[in-house]
Amino acid sequence: MSFEISVSRRLGDTLVQCAFVADAGLTALFGPSGAGKTSVLNMVAGLLKPDEGRIVVAGEVLFDSTSGTDISVQARRAGYVFQDGRLFPHMRVRDNLLFGSSDDGLMSLADAAEFLGIGHLLDRWPRTLSGGEAQRVAIGRAMLSNPRFLLMDEPLAALDRARREEVMRTIERLRDELGLPILYVSHDRAEVKRLAGHIVEI
Repeated sequence: MSFEISVSRRLGDTLVQCAFVADAGLTALFGPSGAGKTSVLNMVAGLLKPDEGRIVVAGEVLFDSTSGTDISVQARRAGYVFQDGRLFPHMRVRDNLLFGSSDDGLMSLADAAEFLGIGHLLDRWPRTLSGGEAQRVAIGRAMLSNPRFLLMDEPLAALDRARREEVMRTIERLRDELGLPILYVSHDRAEVKRLAGHIVEI
């Protein structure tokens, strides 16, 4: 199993709860805005601690409230792709990609640039990129961090139709060719039906 998750966390007046088991491939957390999808993603990443529960990814226990296990954010090795890319504006694309990269990662900078079709962007500044280009760079940065799994939070939400299709094809290649477990957040039913092997409604 790629993901075995059962978590509960109270955030103000809202109780965020989620429990599922999913096989390899892309698992989507689907539901309306404000349902707690990103909070679940952040619990898996280690950015938000559940009040109780258990998080297992690819057979490794990352969090278990019963045993007191709580692996650090860095040791979880999650590649996180945010909705807005979050590229560093003062760094060119090449340096954004190399930030936090690992020598023993999935692939080299050259391999990642070829895989994502962004080799021609390496010397550009983030402000000169289209939305689709920026998201492909953000995906590349996550890939180069030597992740054990990928977390994607609404990576298509801010893109127009053409850019959405461009990035969706990239995500399909990630899913099919790299074999990394992917936990993917979206409120778009057509999007998750196309990408996900398993859909968890929240």
